[in-house]
Amino acid sequence: MATISILDIVEDTTVDGPGFRTTVYCAGCPNRCPGCHNPQSWDIENGHEADVEDILEKILSDPFADVTFSGGDPMFQPQGFRELAKAVKEKSAKNIWCYTGYLFEDLLKMPQQRELLEYVDVLVDGRFVEALKDETLRFRGSGNQRIIDVRASLESGSTVVMDI
Repeated sequence: MATISILDIVEDTTVDGPGFRTTVYCAGCPNRCPGCHNPQSWDIENGHEADVEDILEKILSDPFADVTFSGGDPMFQPQGFRELAKAVKEKSAKNIWCYTGYLFEDLLKMPQQRELLEYVDVLVDGRFVEALKDETLRFRGSGNQRIIDVRASLESGSTVVMDI
């Protein structure tokens, strides 16, 4: 199995999507957004290599928590996260959220990232923009970021933004 450079795995968090979630915080982000709440995640070298199989075991050990991929930017490591997401879907009914600084429409044009999207249920997309910071928004930091229903978007051929 593949490996992913991660910073941490946090269990039973409620800030990275609805309900209880197991969040995998990865290392590596090319966006380097000013005002980012997690700048230590920018450098992939700040993480440690974790086997996808070990991450999967931790995710599956909590039968009640869904899954979130955050970072850094999971789309910076698409192969490892695709393998993890595929295994999660094959072995459970868990919902997968993914945070990225990329736009959904751009990810569709990137073959490896597009493959990862096939296993993601909800994508929070867009760079964090400090001038648009809004602490009243649920599950995102700035007003330009969107919460996208990936399944509905892929089926319809157009971006379906969720009202959360």
